[in-house]
Amino acid sequence: MPEIIIYTGRLCPYCTMAKKLFERKGASYTEIDVDAKPGLRQELMEKTQRRTVPQIFIGERHIGGFDDLHALDMQKQLDPLLQA
Repeated sequence: MPEIIIYTGRLCPYCTMAKKLFERKGASYTEIDVDAKPGLRQELMEKTQRRTVPQIFIGERHIGGFDDLHALDMQKQLDPLLQA
């Protein structure tokens, strides 16, 4: 299973939904709280060109936010990514 990284923020309901989706799939992930370290949110914005959390990476692939993750799941494309 590829490494999964979720950049999250405090009090973020979409972050919680993304983590729960991975947990339902039995996938482990690494969570990085962008509010925990000054400058981390800016670094994430430069890396993804997005301002919102969550930002999700599966392996080297940037998935995007929860809506993008959910769309992949609905299109039956998430499970193959998790098994790669």
